[in-house]
Amino acid sequence: MRRWRRHEEEEKTDRWVVSYADFITLLFAFFATLYAISAVDLEKLGEFASSLNDALHQGVVRGDAILNSKGVVPIPEVNERVEAGIRGIFKGSPPEVEMRRDARGVIVSLGESFLFEPGKTELNDRAVKKLSELALFLKGIENRVMIEGHTDNLPPKDEKVRSNWILSAERAYTVMKLFVDRFGISPERLILAGYGPYRPLRENTTPEGRAKNRRVDIVILKEGY
Repeated sequence: MRRWRRHEEEEKTDRWVVSYADFITLLFAFFATLYAISAVDLEKLGEFASSLNDALHQGVVRGDAILNSKGVVPIPEVNERVEAGIRGIFKGSPPEVEMRRDARGVIVSLGESFLFEPGKTELNDRAVKKLSELALFLKGIENRVMIEGHTDNLPPKDEKVRSNWILSAERAYTVMKLFVDRFGISPERLILAGYGPYRPLRENTTPEGRAKNRRVDIVILKEGY
């Protein structure tokens, strides 16, 4: 029995020695790695990283460009073409019609007085004519289109309309319905939104400011939106 215990104690001692040796080996490897890293030629490392980056990105079209039959066409150029076409449609229009850009694309802003009677949702004849021209133009491009209704912060004049939110959504829907029903624009390309008075262009403290805020914005979206 005593011999067995002595053998067990010796075996435990040997295991400890092996574990310690493993630790020393790992520690040596760690410091050797640190030394190797410190000795790297930083200039060569930078050249390697640059070459790797070029190889990874070769042949990849950046997110701010699209492809057509002639090659790569930057998104800003596409926007300029869209904007030029729309300017031609609305050339000579009254001040209630404005055009601008934001991060999403080209925006055609049509004031209430250009489209509707105050508080109403039926398009007038002038609006139908110009929106018809715009719809034909939109059929010639593939961009998605967002139709946004906006109001001022005063209660709707028509008592049948329960809120400005509803009024803005119904006006946007009227424009969208014209595009879909009369001109066959795919509903999958269209996005509808009614913001009520919550995205004003001007302060609602003056009649002029409120008139600017009562509008329908038609946003021709960039690729990726």
